[in-house]
Amino acid sequence: MARGTTLAGRLAVLGFADTARAQRLLSTDLGLDIGGADAALLDAIAAAADPDLALAALARLPAQPDLRAALRADQGTRARLTAVLGASAALGEHLARHPEHWRVLTGPGALARPGAVQLRAELAAAAGPRASPDPVTALRVAYRRRLLHLAARDLTGVITIAQTAAELADLAAAALDAALSVAASRLGPAASQARLAVIAMGKCGARELNYASDVDVIFVAAPAGGATEDQALRAATQLATTMISICSQPGVESPLFPVDPNLRPEGRDGPLVRTLASHRAYYERWAKTWEFQALLKARPVAGDAGLGDEYLAALAPMVWQAAQREHFVADVQAMRRRVLDSLPAHAAGRELKLGPGGLRDIEFAVQLLQLVHGRTDEVLRVTATLDALDALAAGGYVGRQDAAGLARAYRFLRGVEHLLQLHQLRRTHTLPEDPAVLRRVGRALRLATPGTDPAAELTASWREHARAARQLHEKLFYRPLLEAVARLPGEDVRLTPEAAQARLEALGYVDPEGALRHIAALTAGVSRKTAIQRTLLPVLLGWFADAARPDAGLLAFRQVSEALGQSPWYLRLLRDDTSVAQRMARLLASSKYAAGLLLRAPEAVAMLADDAQLAPRPASELRGEAAAAVRRHSGAAGAVAAVLALRRRELLRTAAADLLGLSGVEQAGEALSTVAAVTVSAALDAAIRRTEQDTGPLPTRMAVLAMGRLGGHEMSYSSDADVMFVHDPLPGADEERATRAAHAVAEELRGLLGQPGPDPALPVDAGLRPEGRQGPLVRTLASYLAYYRRWSLPWEAQALLRAEPVAGDPDLGAAFITMADELRYPAGGMSGDAVREVRRLKARMEAERIPRGQDPALQLKLGPGGLADVEWVTQLLQLRHAHATPALRTTRTLAALGAASEAGLIPAADARTLADAWRLAARIRNAVMLVRGRTADTVPTAHPELTAVAMLLGYPPESAQDLVQDYRRTARRARTVMERLFYG
Repeated sequence: MARGTTLAGRLAVLGFADTARAQRLLSTDLGLDIGGADAALLDAIAAAADPDLALAALARLPAQPDLRAALRADQGTRARLTAVLGASAALGEHLARHPEHWRVLTGPGALARPGAVQLRAELAAAAGPRASPDPVTALRVAYRRRLLHLAARDLTGVITIAQTAAELADLAAAALDAALSVAASRLGPAASQARLAVIAMGKCGARELNYASDVDVIFVAAPAGGATEDQALRAATQLATTMISICSQPGVESPLFPVDPNLRPEGRDGPLVRTLASHRAYYERWAKTWEFQALLKARPVAGDAGLGDEYLAALAPMVWQAAQREHFVADVQAMRRRVLDSLPAHAAGRELKLGPGGLRDIEFAVQLLQLVHGRTDEVLRVTATLDALDALAAGGYVGRQDAAGLARAYRFLRGVEHLLQLHQLRRTHTLPEDPAVLRRVGRALRLATPGTDPAAELTASWREHARAARQLHEKLFYRPLLEAVARLPGEDVRLTPEAAQARLEALGYVDPEGALRHIAALTAGVSRKTAIQRTLLPVLLGWFADAARPDAGLLAFRQVSEALGQSPWYLRLLRDDTSVAQRMARLLASSKYAAGLLLRAPEAVAMLADDAQLAPRPASELRGEAAAAVRRHSGAAGAVAAVLALRRRELLRTAAADLLGLSGVEQAGEALSTVAAVTVSAALDAAIRRTEQDTGPLPTRMAVLAMGRLGGHEMSYSSDADVMFVHDPLPGADEERATRAAHAVAEELRGLLGQPGPDPALPVDAGLRPEGRQGPLVRTLASYLAYYRRWSLPWEAQALLRAEPVAGDPDLGAAFITMADELRYPAGGMSGDAVREVRRLKARMEAERIPRGQDPALQLKLGPGGLADVEWVTQLLQLRHAHATPALRTTRTLAALGAASEAGLIPAADARTLADAWRLAARIRNAVMLVRGRTADTVPTAHPELTAVAMLLGYPPESAQDLVQDYRRTARRARTVMERLFYG
C-alpha cells in the first residue's frame, strides 16, 4: 500500500513527527472521527507550528462536550486553539489546569482587542478582596487568561507585532496596578502615608513588551495624609517591595513576570524608592548618558497617576538636552561596545537582541537619532521604536526606504523572539540550533513553502534581516547628511544644513562646517565617481566617527579620493571590498602619521586588501629592490630619493599592520629596523658612487655598524639610525687620503638621508662612536682597536652590545664585530669597578636627562620602569655573564632577558615583569607617534591625545585614563625589579 494511503502516511505528510503517538492520541485518547466530522480539526492541528505539541495538549484537556462541538462547528475557534497549543507548551499547561479558559477563544469576544482601561478593571476585580481569598493566585490566573486570548489573536494574524507588544505592555501595567492594590491591602493603614507612582521603563514603558520580558520600573514617592517624608519613604518602600514579590515570587500559579528596579538612580546600590526631588537632584548632578537614554521610554503605569505625570514633567527636559553633554557620543558608543563585549562568544552569532544586526542595533540607532534631534523636534519624542522610526522618516532624518528596511527587520526579529519565548513563557533572545525548534518557529511564521524546510527558511530569513539591520544601522546616522548637502533626489523632506551640522557635532566631529564642505565636495556632480562616493560615505562617516580623529579622517579621505578619483580601480576596490574601506577609515581617522604616508602615495591603499600585503617583506627582497633603484639613477640624490620612497611604502605597511592589530611591537620594531638597514645600505652605495665620481676609486673598504635600537632590531617610528663608520685602507693606499675619502662618504650618506623631501628622512646619528660627537666620524679598524684597548669607558663597551654590521664590506664588518666581542663579552665578565661606573652613569642620566617639567613616572624612555631601566638591567647582565652564557650574546633586549631567565641568572617572574614594562612603554611610544605624527617620550595625560593613543592600544574612549594608571603600575613594578637586580 502506498505510504500516503495509510493513516501513518497521511499524518507524516501533514507534518506529525511521531505518527504512532499521534494515531493513539487521535483514536484512543480523543476518539476523533478524522475521516468525517473531525477532519477539519485534524487539518487545523496539522497547520499548527508543532502539530505533535498541539495534539498532545488537546488530549490533556478534560472532555468538554461544548468544546468538542465548538471545534467541529467553528473554524475560528479551531484555528485559535490549535495555534496556541502548537506554539506554547506553557499555555497548553495553563489550559489543562483551567480548561474553562478555552471560552475566551470563541464567540464575538475572541477577536476583540481589550483596551488598557478594560484590562485594569478585569485584573483589579480578579485580585479584589471579595473576589478570592487568595488574590495573588487569582491575579495570576486572570493574567494568564488574558495572555491566552492575546496569543491566539497574535498567532492567527488578527493583530500585528506592534499591537501584540502594546497589549502585552498594557496587560503588564494592569497587573502592576492590581499587585500594588494587593500590596496596599496587606500593608494596611500605613499605606495611606505615601503616594507611590510606578514608572515603567524599557519595553514596558515603550509599550513594546515581549511575552516573557522583565518589567523594568522606577519608583517615586511623596508624603500623603500628613506623613513626614521619612514615613512616606518607608511606607512606599514596603509597598514597592511587596508589589515586586506579588509579581515575581513562586506560588501556586506561575509568577506574572520578574520586576526589575535596577534602572533606578545608582542601580542596585541606590534606594528602591526616592522622592521626586531626590530623583531630580540625581539626574541633574550624577546621571550618566545611558540613564537619560533609558528615560526615553519612561511612562507612569501604576499607582498615583498625578505623581507619575509630575515625574515625567520634571525629567523630560533633561532627556532632550542629553545630546549636549560632554562626550555624549563617546559615552553612547562605549555603551554599545560594552553590550557587544558582554556576549558569550558561543552565543554572539545567534543573538536576536544584543548581537550584531539584532534588535539592540535598531533600537540604539533610533534612540541616538531621537536624542540628537528631539531637542528641537518634539514630534520625535515618542517611546516605541516603530513609532520613532516613522517620525524620523517623516521628518527626513532617515530615508523612507531605510526606515522601512529597519522596520521590517525589527518586526521579523521581534516575531522570532516572541515565538521563542511563548513556547515556555521564559526569557530567551538566542536563536537555537535545534532543528525542531527552528522548524516550529519557521512554521509559526509561515515561512516555508511546499517542499522547503521551515528550519532552513527561518535561518536564511534571520541572516538576511540581521545583515540588513546591521548595514542600515551603520548607515542610518549619515545618509541624510548627504541628501541635505548634496541635494540628492529621492526624499520629500530633507535635513537643513543646520540640522546636518548639529548631527555631525553630536557624533564627534569637531569642525562640522568643515566636514559638510568635504561631504559637499565629494558628492557634487553626476559622475560615476561621485555616485560611488555617495554610496561609500554614509558608512565611512560612521567609521571615522568611531575613531579618535573623525575630522582628519574625512579630510584625508577627500585628499586621497581627489588624488586617485580618476583611477578606476580605487573606488571600485572600496565599493566591492568593504574591509578595505573600513581599514582605510581607521588609518586615516586614527593616525596622522599613517595618513601622511598614504597621502604621499595614495596608490598604496591597494595593500589594505590583503593581510599578506601587510606582512613585513624579507630583507633580501628589499635589498634587491633598493639596489635596483640605486642603479636606475645616475645621481646620488635621485637614487636615495627612490630608496626613501621605498622606505615610505614599508613604513606605511608596518604602520597599517600595527594600527589594524596584525602585528605587535616586536614585529614592528623588526620591520622598521630592517627597512632602515636596507635604506642605509643603499645610501652607502649611492654615497660611494657619488664620492668616486669626484675623487676617483675609493682607496679604502667601508662598513657601517648598526648601533642602539637599529642594532637591537627595536626601532620605533621616531627612531634615528644610530651607526658607526669604519674603514680599512686598501693595500698600498695612503691612510690619510683613505680616511678623507671615507669621511666624505660618511658625510655624503648622512646628508642624503637627512635632507628634506617628500618622504620621511632617516637621520643618521653617529654619536655612539668613540669620544662621542667630539671624536672623528670615521676611524680605521686599527684605530678603533687601539682606542678601545687603551681609552674606552664602560659605557662604550655597553654601547657595543648592540653593534651589528648593517652595510658595506661584509668582511670588514665581521672583523669589527670580532674586535667588539672582546670588549662587550670580556673574559671573566665586567670588573667590579666598571660595574660601579655603569651604575653611577645610570643614576646621573636619570637625574640630568629627563626634561624639566615632565613627570618622571610618565617618561617612557628615561623614567622609572621605562625603556632605559629594562635595557640597562639587561645590558649589565650581558656585560657580566655573556662570556660564560653564549645565549646572552644577542643585540635584542627581550631575547637577552629570556636567555638570562633560562640560564637562571634572574627569576622568570622578574624577566616577565621587565619584558611587560618594556613592551608597554614601546607600544605607547609608537602609538603617540602614530597619533601625533611626531615623537614624544611621555605618556599623554590630556584629552584628546590621551584618548586617541588609548584607543589605538585597545582601550575604550571612556577608559583612556586606565592607560595612564596601567603604565604607572607596570612601570612601578619594573622599577622595583630593576633596583633589586641593577643596584643589588
